[in-house]
Amino acid sequence: MSERHDGRKNDEIRDIKITRKYISHADGSVFIEMGNTRIVCTATVEEKVPPFLRGKGKGWITAEYDMIPGSTPRRIIRPQASGRINGRTHEIQRLIGRSLRAAVKLDMIGERTIWIDCDVIEADGGTRTASITGSFIALFDCLQGMIENEMINEMPIESFVAAISVGIVDGEILTDLCFIEDSNAEVDMNVVSNSKGNLIEVQSTAEGAPFSREQFDQMLEDASSAIEGIIELQKKILSQRP
Repeated sequence: MSERHDGRKNDEIRDIKITRKYISHADGSVFIEMGNTRIVCTATVEEKVPPFLRGKGKGWITAEYDMIPGSTPRRIIRPQASGRINGRTHEIQRLIGRSLRAAVKLDMIGERTIWIDCDVIEADGGTRTASITGSFIALFDCLQGMIENEMINEMPIESFVAAISVGIVDGEILTDLCFIEDSNAEVDMNVVSNSKGNLIEVQSTAEGAPFSREQFDQMLEDASSAIEGIIELQKKILSQRP
């Protein structure tokens, strides 16, 4: 197995550092660092639900995602300046929301919305997957606070959730692609799964030549193994006092 430009083995993820309760005003918050990718994730409770859920006694989890102007080498224009949110941002927001809703019994949180906000401070690949991993911890702390404040009776989380990127670069399968690897990938794949070993979402695209079923299975296996390790880290972090 060869080494990559940053010294990692092909199936090795970048170092993860997670700081809980990073924003004092949020009901749950995390600063997650995966290599040089750095993201602030917050969870905030709102005492209402979207119109389609009113009167049904069920809650909702939704997400917003953005990259600050200086998070990439070339300045990003803020959505309010351009007048619209681009398609990539919409896609990532929906992915984060779907991933976290899959972890929670929504009927246990009442008619409330939990807003997940992910702000990328520095982007070096894997921002959507790191957002999911970090946001789960922010969500957990938010829900724990709801229990302590007697807003809900018990923890509604059914399973832990994490995500990772994987791809094929120069014919080799790599886990947790940094920006330069992602930019040169022939195949790009994002995997979200839970602590029960069940898949939540798999996004896989041939950026160049098509890929084989054997390559797909190997990428999925490598991603699943990496996510198992990330979930163990989440559990360790959440077992400690922040």
